[in-house]
Amino acid sequence: MATSSKPTCTLLLLLTLSILALFTILPLHQHRHPAVSRSPQDPLFYQDTFLSSATNYTFSTYLRHLTLHSHLAGTPPSLQTALYVKTHFQNLNLATHQNDYAVLLSYPMHSSLTAHFGNGTVVSLPLSEPGVTQNGVVRPYHAYSPSGSAYGEVVFVNYGKEEDYRALREQGVKVKGCIAIVRRGGGMSRNDVVVKAAEKGVAAVLMYTEGDSFREGVERGTVMGGLGDPLSPGWAGVENGERLGVEEDQVIQRFPKIPSMPISAERAETILSSLEGARVPSQWLGTLKTKVQRVGPGPTMLNFTYQGEKKMATIHNIFAVIRGSEEPDRFVLLGNHRDAWTYGAVDPNSGTAALLDIARRFALLMRLGWNPRRTIILCSWDAEEFGMVGSAEWVEQNLLNLGSKAVAYLNVDCAVQGPGFFARATPQLDNLLIDVTKKVRDPDSEDATLHDKWRATNNGIKIQRLSGVDSDFAPFLQHAGVPSTDMYYGRDFTVYHTAFDSYNWMTNFGDPLFQRHVAVTGVWGLLALHLADDPILPFNYLCYAAELQEYTNILSNLLEGNVSLDPIIAAIQELTAAAKKVEEEAKRLREQETVGELLLLKRRILNDKLMFAEKGFLDSEGLEGKEWFKHLVYGPHSGSESKLAFFPGVVDHIFPSIRMNKIKQQAAIQHEIWRVARAIQRVAYTLKGELT
Repeated sequence: MATSSKPTCTLLLLLTLSILALFTILPLHQHRHPAVSRSPQDPLFYQDTFLSSATNYTFSTYLRHLTLHSHLAGTPPSLQTALYVKTHFQNLNLATHQNDYAVLLSYPMHSSLTAHFGNGTVVSLPLSEPGVTQNGVVRPYHAYSPSGSAYGEVVFVNYGKEEDYRALREQGVKVKGCIAIVRRGGGMSRNDVVVKAAEKGVAAVLMYTEGDSFREGVERGTVMGGLGDPLSPGWAGVENGERLGVEEDQVIQRFPKIPSMPISAERAETILSSLEGARVPSQWLGTLKTKVQRVGPGPTMLNFTYQGEKKMATIHNIFAVIRGSEEPDRFVLLGNHRDAWTYGAVDPNSGTAALLDIARRFALLMRLGWNPRRTIILCSWDAEEFGMVGSAEWVEQNLLNLGSKAVAYLNVDCAVQGPGFFARATPQLDNLLIDVTKKVRDPDSEDATLHDKWRATNNGIKIQRLSGVDSDFAPFLQHAGVPSTDMYYGRDFTVYHTAFDSYNWMTNFGDPLFQRHVAVTGVWGLLALHLADDPILPFNYLCYAAELQEYTNILSNLLEGNVSLDPIIAAIQELTAAAKKVEEEAKRLREQETVGELLLLKRRILNDKLMFAEKGFLDSEGLEGKEWFKHLVYGPHSGSESKLAFFPGVVDHIFPSIRMNKIKQQAAIQHEIWRVARAIQRVAYTLKGELT
């Protein structure tokens, strides 16, 4: 049927007005620079150009495209997203390549939950978010949960920590054979929660996330222990490579023994409000938002079924490489994962949009004549949500090259979750990170830098550390010993891992004008420019020594003289002396104006010491029970009751998961203290650069 051209013209007019409106709503967000004309020979020229070439609109465009479809790892939409990133790099004329791995992933097939209330009512409880199941979004599930069914009384176990079970036991509450409802948090990973529940005789676990809004959202996630492909632990899952069998003990140990499933806060409250029995322990009430007065068990009964499948899938890591002009064998890596449980506007594609924009701006600098001194690699990881699978496989495959050539790994996952800047780093990068934030405009202030706002908000600069196993920095730091950072805006966003993590949520709540995207990308890119271009690496190990001393002071108060900390104290003194000499040497070399072969050689020798020192904290035996994790300062603890985020081996024996007699415990703590001391000494020896 013929149509009039008038509607077409009207549509074109509306489209034009919409685009103009977008440019009006999303104005350029540029860093304000002094009115100084710089030469391209001045490194600050490229830093200024990098900052001033940011636009809100490009972030909006990238994120809109990345979130058109839900893109769970191992699915066709995930491959489309990978190709979008790859094409973007190629269109910028960046050297681009792709690494694929065949790995074991996990997907849901069937799930159901029926509540039998004490008044005789039987209700089938919906498990998915309303209105999203038709849009290709995977139903809520826990990856790698075993299939199974359970029928039993409900019991509320708070965070599912040892101290929570102890509180229930003191009130006479028995959990064996029950279906436990757990609220997420308390420093417990999903794997920790389910493993602990199985130890207590619980039949199945339901987890919910508290929040003041989006209470219908359901937080998907993995319950696998450890990182990487479970079939290739310690080596990469390459095509035609070695793989363990799914039924081998080493693989089975990575998965919980009882089934689990996520539910919404709304569903959890429906069940919890029906419980009778003992009252909620008083120590839980301070942080508890859910309306629950009793913990059960019962009288409400639940009939729970989950059926899933573990199957081989191909995942895709995408890389863009900018080859260094003077030190091409030294690598500065910037990474972000691309896969998402659903649409992933915040997690992770706010970070992916930032990575794409860094690529765009670095390509612009190259057209203006810039070539980095050292090689820069932009890394887009796959299957992070299943347990850092993509990055872990790549680190395992490239372990020796990373150990000898990687300068630093700069991670951004959820670039923007809301207001407030947060950063985590290994301490030798603290000063650089602080300096860079002084050059980036704060997105939520008129005339303040990000540094000004960061300091004012926290009553001083607060840089967190990287002991968690919650993003792709973990393989680089905790397995390969590469200095690392992680940055993000906002914290604990309410739509985490739910179907509501969408572009609309970002434009309505997270970052409506995309100004926070601009800010975090500014910090990320400037860090990379310094690490790639500064003649002497901007590492300061005096900061590391001071941080280690602070940890030792905390341990001293905790141990109350029962165990000697003298080995660590002596090692820190040795590290401090070595770090001072390195700082003096760096100062002398920076002041030398005449560049010759001898100066270049001296810089190279010093940079090698600075770059390799972090690897001294690695121990070939790894952490007890978690041998893949080699770092003795930063790494995961064993779900202990402690909140200490350092010296995981020491902490695990101060708060052991299995009780031991006092003499054996003190001997175990002392051994771990010696291990840490030897690691600190290795770092000191590396900075000295001489044999003992």
